[in-house]
Amino acid sequence: MRIAVLGAGSWGTALAVAFARVHEVVLWSREAEQVDALARERINHDYLPDVPLPDSIHVTGNLDHAADTDLHLVATPLAGLRDTVRALAARRPGTPLLWACKGLEIDSARLPHEIVFAEIGRNAPCGALTGPSFAAEVGAGLPTAITLAANDRAFASTWVRHLHQPLFRIYANDDLVGAEIGGGLKNVIAIAAGVSDGMGFGLNTRAALITRGLAEITRLGVALGARPESLMGLAGMGDLILTCTGDLSRNRRVGLALARGESLPDILRTLGQVAEGVPTARAAMMLAKRHNVEMPITEAVNTLLHSGHASPREVIEQLLAREPRYEPDR
Repeated sequence: MRIAVLGAGSWGTALAVAFARVHEVVLWSREAEQVDALARERINHDYLPDVPLPDSIHVTGNLDHAADTDLHLVATPLAGLRDTVRALAARRPGTPLLWACKGLEIDSARLPHEIVFAEIGRNAPCGALTGPSFAAEVGAGLPTAITLAANDRAFASTWVRHLHQPLFRIYANDDLVGAEIGGGLKNVIAIAAGVSDGMGFGLNTRAALITRGLAEITRLGVALGARPESLMGLAGMGDLILTCTGDLSRNRRVGLALARGESLPDILRTLGQVAEGVPTARAAMMLAKRHNVEMPITEAVNTLLHSGHASPREVIEQLLAREPRYEPDR
């Protein structure tokens, strides 16, 4: 089978390497210099420097060539999803499509599948690839388990059979909203966890943030039509735990740097990659207000990131000053 991976960042490169162990892979990038460097050196020095590209991966900047495949897998940042899907549909409509983007669209607060449906229709054969996975570990071939979520259960099951590997385990799921809410909002909670860790608040506080973060992610997910049990799985709790505790997490590193007093522009410039939790925090609050869902941790992170005046200590102290509640939530 020929698979096109669209986007040669860390995650796109890791997915290309993982699937190239079984399939023929075309890795596409819109950056001509990156294409030349990848084809010549067979290493993605900017994003995944410790993982060589197998010879079976063909690198291209020609979207027509990438589109002429059996499966399109979009691994751009979320901001590039709409344009990439639109361009693929113009070249080879009806080709099965997966996306590995997480987050919410900045202006509309749309989930990734809503962006895709707006471009190619609700009945298109498509789904999301999401779950607890650091690119460096996937690229290195370390055991990983993720979720392939689609509204069409048959589509999800079919592509799990095609893509599943012993060390890259893929589980089918038919709750697309739940999978995407879990995968998107965990980045926001990871920023909070990074702030907490950076301020030395300890493991108890981190555990509380993860648990209460999962509660508010679930509240919003259910308001949008997700099943609560979906948020207890790989794409919810699994991804949340990984991103809040793993040193490879970009969003957790954003929180750590905020706790050190660094400015957000400087943090993002040093990071050199997209930290999806930064724009997602603002979009998540739009959704929360629209659906009358209380999300105190997300609100605190949004205030810290985008108000321009709140300090990490002030935000954490406001969270700690909240009135106690019933648990589990009512």
